[in-house]
Amino acid sequence: MEERGQSNSTGQHKLILQNRKSGSFTGVTDVVNFDANEIILDTELGRLTIKGKELHVNRLDLQKKEVEIDGTVDMLQYSGTPGRGVFGKWFG
Repeated sequence: MEERGQSNSTGQHKLILQNRKSGSFTGVTDVVNFDANEIILDTELGRLTIKGKELHVNRLDLQKKEVEIDGTVDMLQYSGTPGRGVFGKWFG
């Protein structure tokens, strides 16, 4: 069992979305882009695109691989190969 405060380096990813208004994510390796209508995250299981309205990144801790957001979430979509970020695609 992982202790709280240690980084998540086992390739795990967890998504919790409450009432389509707030979300917390673990296993986030990078924030690619964000604005009020879209947040794009690289996770240990692929790229995650979040679309909606009035989206905000409230908390970002890449050492712990955690992100918290709020706003109105309309869509969540995964793409890409898990565990292969930009460098993996270029050099893999």
